Amino acid sequence: MNTLVNYQVEAGLALIGLARPPVNALGQPLRAAILEACERAAADPAVQAIILHGARGLFCAGADITEFGSPASFAAPDLPGLLVRLTQIDKPLIAAIGSLALGGGLELALACGYRIGEPKTRVGLPEINLGLLPGAGGTQRLPRLLGAQAALNMMISGQQVGAEQALMLGLLDRVTDSAEGLLDEACAYARELLAIRAPARPADRYANPGIELADDFFASYRAENEPRWKSRLAPRLVLAAVEAACVLPLDQGLARELSLFKQAEDSAQSQALRHVFFAEREAGKVPGVEASTPIRAINKVAVIGAGTMGGGIAMNFANAGIPVMLLEREAEALDRGLAQVRKNYEISVKRGKLSSEQLEQRMALFTGTLDYAEIADADLVIEAVFEKMEIKQQVFRTLDEVCKPGAILASNTSSLDVDAIAAVTRRPQDVIGLHFFSPANVMRLLEVVRGKATAPDVLATTLKIAKRIGKVAVVSGVCFGFIGNRMLEPYNREAHRMVLEGATPAEVDKVLTDLDLNMGVLTMTDLAGVDVNFLVRDANRAAFARDSSYYRIGDELYALGRYGQKTARGFYLYEGRERKEDYEVVALAERIAGELQVQRRPISTQEIHDRCLFMLINEGIQLLDEGIALRSGDIDLVWINGYGFPGHVGGPMHYAEQLGLDKVLAGIEHYRQSLGAYGELWFQPAPLLQRLVAAGKTRIERI
Repeated sequence: MNTLVNYQVEAGLALIGLARPPVNALGQPLRAAILEACERAAADPAVQAIILHGARGLFCAGADITEFGSPASFAAPDLPGLLVRLTQIDKPLIAAIGSLALGGGLELALACGYRIGEPKTRVGLPEINLGLLPGAGGTQRLPRLLGAQAALNMMISGQQVGAEQALMLGLLDRVTDSAEGLLDEACAYARELLAIRAPARPADRYANPGIELADDFFASYRAENEPRWKSRLAPRLVLAAVEAACVLPLDQGLARELSLFKQAEDSAQSQALRHVFFAEREAGKVPGVEASTPIRAINKVAVIGAGTMGGGIAMNFANAGIPVMLLEREAEALDRGLAQVRKNYEISVKRGKLSSEQLEQRMALFTGTLDYAEIADADLVIEAVFEKMEIKQQVFRTLDEVCKPGAILASNTSSLDVDAIAAVTRRPQDVIGLHFFSPANVMRLLEVVRGKATAPDVLATTLKIAKRIGKVAVVSGVCFGFIGNRMLEPYNREAHRMVLEGATPAEVDKVLTDLDLNMGVLTMTDLAGVDVNFLVRDANRAAFARDSSYYRIGDELYALGRYGQKTARGFYLYEGRERKEDYEVVALAERIAGELQVQRRPISTQEIHDRCLFMLINEGIQLLDEGIALRSGDIDLVWINGYGFPGHVGGPMHYAEQLGLDKVLAGIEHYRQSLGAYGELWFQPAPLLQRLVAAGKTRIERI
């Protein structure tokens, strides 16, 4: 028998165990093995029922993503055809779902007449996260099992459903008491079905899944959600497929689903999201860190600073069940910080994301202190104090004195030299940068800054703990701003400069939000704080020594106390959550432009796009060339998870590849020539970009 499945017959039951490690991905070889085994069982008179299960516990995590976009995706037997064949077998077919049934794995289970899970079983159709829709019957069979609206919500969200909820919804017929007893109970269930002469496949619960929907349900659903979907294609295709399930017979609905799936698979958006998927898996591969690299135990964490950032950082660890101590200089600041943590959790309770009991369990993991001596036994200490080198260095001198040997000492600096911070300690090998993004308890990105002396086991440990607290960790070398904020500088520079040259803040930001960025760069500045932007810049004036005139407008907004959303005035006016244009900012820009002799003119949307994004891309390519970033995909992860760059565009590096590297280079050279002395100074193509274009390369990589 094929080694990709285990096949055995016991007392009239064919047990077919999927055995393609690690997650039984449904690539062509496994599809062929499943078909062969099921045909064998169907043809064997001694077999009365068939049980599909995971030979090593886990059922199936879905399709083989490496096949998407290639001929292998639909190589015979293709998954849709295989599942249609399974529905035609005239013997009861039971899916015993251990651990996971996601995407194609759940579609495989839906093709079975019956489904049984165990307490930790999770099921879902997350294809939308890859810019796809279920393409092997999921959009047609799930509505007939759950009803159209419940099925649609599950597919649009892409969220996983636990065993108890799946049982309640009707996705599972039974849930066992333990994972260990799953296969035995599946066999017992099969015998019960045979004893009552149950049909091979029960009748659909919702034979007409749209019968209870309002006549305008799909039009209303589309109108309500399109502003949130922006330009994303996949949600619209999912909606179209579920609508087909409500108006077409199953065979025609399956054909419609397949057509929609192929449209999604061929789209640039799905290609971008698949790029992001693989980039996340590559990000953990770091030179000098092997599977054999030892990991330090992290059982207690301390955070220095109980402000908004410090409290948010601490919440990540409490959420993962790790005790955390918050240290402040003054009791009032400590009490305020702990109160804010509780308030954050209370908001989650109000939203139904946390129970009151869970809130108290997490708060019980917090301890506050005013005394450094009380953090002496912490395994990981994260400094989250004011972004000034001398303040951070003083904190690390103290940590060097009080912390136990082997403790990892981390700085949450967003821009400062981690090596200079490590240099004030006698243990630079234990020092690392952990740059959390605000709000730290929400944002997925964690920039892990590897100092020149950082030990491999410190890096390995921080990458592991980052995964434990649910972060996307990206390793950066040491430079001003690391990956994200160093790229932010030229991106921000061009936005500020174009406001001086004649564009309004709203015009600049609209070009960026039209590309589906979460917000424009000037709105982002207002959100983060004009004051924060000023202080970061002020801490590194040497980087702007050539010409910082473009930041005059930011400097003057700071001097006026217009710090952004926190003061209700920045580049915009704010009334509650509503953002409005402020013509005083335009007048301010006109005055400064006159003083600097900057000629004002209308600026096209294309110029705004090119100047902001090409310089963002150019800086990323330079970071790659310098070795600050390990891979272009790492840069994309930083900008998607930390700065709101749309995943379905793929991040700035992938976007550059889609535009064409030659086009990016030509654009930079154009503005270098057309913007006079300013262009000559700032529009300098990264040498790696020039080498890539000269070599005819279409992918961003070191050469």
